Amino acid sequence: MILVTGGAGFIGSNLVRGLNLRGVDDILVVDDLDQGDKHRNLNSLRFKDLVDYRDFEARLDSFRTAKIEAIFHQGACADTLEKNGRYMLRVNYEYSKTLLAFALGRCPFLYASSAAVYGDGQRGFRESEECEEPLNVYAFSKFLFDRHVRTQLATARTQVAGLRYFNVYGPQENHKGRMASVVFHFHHQIQGGKPLQLFAGSHGFRRDFVFVGDAVELNLFLWEHSDVSGVFNCGTGRAESFVALAKATARHYPGARIEEIPFPPELVGKYQDFTQADLSALRRAGCEHEFTALDEGVAAYVALLKSSGGYHRPSAPVHA
Repeated sequence: MILVTGGAGFIGSNLVRGLNLRGVDDILVVDDLDQGDKHRNLNSLRFKDLVDYRDFEARLDSFRTAKIEAIFHQGACADTLEKNGRYMLRVNYEYSKTLLAFALGRCPFLYASSAAVYGDGQRGFRESEECEEPLNVYAFSKFLFDRHVRTQLATARTQVAGLRYFNVYGPQENHKGRMASVVFHFHHQIQGGKPLQLFAGSHGFRRDFVFVGDAVELNLFLWEHSDVSGVFNCGTGRAESFVALAKATARHYPGARIEEIPFPPELVGKYQDFTQADLSALRRAGCEHEFTALDEGVAAYVALLKSSGGYHRPSAPVHA
């Protein structure tokens, strides 16, 4: 059995789909459906069972005799504007430590970190503490867990590996609301007869936009290479402007136009205006994955937004 926490979420549901496409469906999805419409991310997926993450934590001892092949820990509060530090540390840090302690010596533990730990990026984007300076409590929670993982790596008898996701976009992020990718918001602005809205200064804002399918492939690479442990960047290594992203989206909508809106005061000092993954550690680990070009990823996502509202449709089972 494989456990996927956050399996009803954005990257988690895409990861379950990636496992399905490899013929794997002995999967326990761990998540919450407090936001009920997240169930739509699960409609096209094959898995054995679904359990609320709070019930799973309470029943963790009952899983100690289960044969668990791997834990993909993707569940988290990913709201970068959340200000409740106690809640954030409980959900993102303490819960993650509990799951890691359960996994150590038992099975591979592959988890989601974030490029938010790099803060304004002035120190660079290497997986090293001298580059890390989180600007909000979400980033701080990820920073703390990465630091905790580093204390365990030398003695861990099973794989422990984290991926620092840069700006991930793609299908099945509808439930994320304001935290969904810019492409998602562009689509709905256009569908509402509005222009694509960019913050003033977006010509100078450049991010490493990574298609969710690439995030899935990196998770599966780690799973298939259980000798690889550590914390790795998950980005393309290319920084693209928000203007380039808007143009890549607009070309799929005849008559779409772009306009600038004022920069939100609440984001001043908390906004990453430049990100670009350093892929050196990932390449040294033997991962040669070629990342999806921005135009290609946007085209694939827009096609799904238009055809199914951004949700995957069921895939034919793969039989080994």
